[in-house]
Amino acid sequence: MTNRMMTAGDWTLLAVLSMLWGGSFFFVEVAIEQLPPVTVVTGRVGLAALALWISVAARGLSVPRDFRIWAAFAAMGALNNVVPFGLIAWGQTAIDSGLASILNATTPLFTVVIARIATADERMTANRLAGVVIGIVGVAILIGPASLSGISTHALGQVAILGAALSYACAGVYGRRLSGMPPAVAAAGMLTASTVMSVPFAVVLDRPWTLAFNGVTAGAVAGLALASTAVAYLIYFRLLARAGATNLLLVTFLIPVTALVLSVLVLGERPGVSAFAGMALIFAGFAAVDGRVLALPGRFRTSGVRTAR
Repeated sequence: MTNRMMTAGDWTLLAVLSMLWGGSFFFVEVAIEQLPPVTVVTGRVGLAALALWISVAARGLSVPRDFRIWAAFAAMGALNNVVPFGLIAWGQTAIDSGLASILNATTPLFTVVIARIATADERMTANRLAGVVIGIVGVAILIGPASLSGISTHALGQVAILGAALSYACAGVYGRRLSGMPPAVAAAGMLTASTVMSVPFAVVLDRPWTLAFNGVTAGAVAGLALASTAVAYLIYFRLLARAGATNLLLVTFLIPVTALVLSVLVLGERPGVSAFAGMALIFAGFAAVDGRVLALPGRFRTSGVRTAR
């Protein structure tokens, strides 16, 4: 099989996914004012799983009963939720969120390498590799050089975020085996497994039954679960089946762009020249990975030769 091209619909879904996951940072910021991180994660995956199972039942979709499928759900839940969520939460105790965003944006680069090793149809072309590298540079410029301060003094935090990016990349490639089932079923199964794995940590570490929180915090957790997790993973699995792992995980480049746009529209901030330069490089990286823009000159030359004949 050849490398997959992103359609206009795929790019639209990718943009929506970036907004949903970009919004998760706002919900988390509100929620952790009153709740510990492990409890927030557990509430996030648990409520999302419940919402998706209601959707599965309402649509009359069948629930998988094969042990091998549930083992795949468990592996996907660990790779895509439990491990990276934990590593990112711990890593950000040692480094700031800007540097964490830059390091997390290495996910597509890891994906290119892992997909090349583990799959036969997601080849590491020069365009794809160049596009990923250009995108990473764009994210670094967008976040700004100040975020790189302390890059040599917080090695363990940096390794943790890179470990999360690697875990996301593995999940993107591994999740292809779930792409044959309805996205709602795949997402519900994965989130259920994530909940089962997260609950013991929340019980032991946080004793959530002793915690007090208000309606604003409850709303933040609900938004995190329903919008940034349940709906987001429906889009995630649909895109994974249609566009492939490498194209899907380009969303990690778009999240900082989404954050920038929200800061302008909601907070009234005025981005500098570096922000727009970073966005330009990010979109240039997308164009390189997609390949069609770079192929246009060759098509025009071919068309010209045929016309001359």
